[in-house]
Amino acid sequence: MSGAPLKDRAREFFAELQSSICAELEAADGGAQFGEDRWTHAPGGAGGGGGISRMLAGGKVFEKTGVNLAAVTGRLSERLAERLEVAQDDFFATGISLVAHPLSPMIPTAHMNFRYLELPTKAWFGGGADLTPYYLFEEDVRHFHRTWKAVCDRHDSSYHPRFKSWCDEYFFVKHRDEARGVGGIFFDYLSDDLERVFSFVREAGREFLRAYLPIVERRRAEPWWDAQREWQLIRRGRYVEFNLVHDRGTLFGLETGGRTESILMSLPPLVRWSYDQRPTPGSREADLLAVLRTPREWV
Repeated sequence: MSGAPLKDRAREFFAELQSSICAELEAADGGAQFGEDRWTHAPGGAGGGGGISRMLAGGKVFEKTGVNLAAVTGRLSERLAERLEVAQDDFFATGISLVAHPLSPMIPTAHMNFRYLELPTKAWFGGGADLTPYYLFEEDVRHFHRTWKAVCDRHDSSYHPRFKSWCDEYFFVKHRDEARGVGGIFFDYLSDDLERVFSFVREAGREFLRAYLPIVERRRAEPWWDAQREWQLIRRGRYVEFNLVHDRGTLFGLETGGRTESILMSLPPLVRWSYDQRPTPGSREADLLAVLRTPREWV
């Protein structure tokens, strides 16, 4: 594929990454397997392509984990073109997205997304990865951020400070005045030297599980009880609020006539909203909120 167009090589890479990630997550869970759902994209009779959605549910470790692959064509709506600050035109988009919702409140939720979008006049990569804990283990957060700093620094020393700050700004639930989680990296509209950016995206995609699975292994045997599960379900509500109100991937998918089941696979299986719920001062729950309201420099 070395001489193939970039869009074909990106699509092929994301397909390979989906398969390898699913195999490793199944092994880590040790109790459930991914089901596969192949779908086609044809919003309103226009557009084409499709994707593969893989979902693991009811595992020993993961209550729900989805890994989506998509490669679609279509035409930007007027509203979406305005949001992207481009002319209303035909597009090609391919990418991989993952959200892992563990059963244990001691294990954080993790998200990863990498994508490539091409228009007749321009193209770019975007994506990132972030961590959403329910209980704060600082060594886990430092490990996650160190992994991404190392990946970024191997490609461009400016990447990590830019992408870490971008992540803190992007994954912020404005109506709650708090971050969705403890961040990671996020970038979008990277269009200068696409081959160089693609090299970074490939390594970042392969490193995601190196950033996340060691945390899963450290916390999978950590004890927890009903009150902590309750807190997890409440915090999952914040996750849902961000994804439905602010997330660009969700909005892009819905506005381009994407497959709703695949787009909303990022939502947790169980969630709770409690009226004006506030943790006890000095509690572990309050400690987490303090960090979410004031993002830190972890490395």
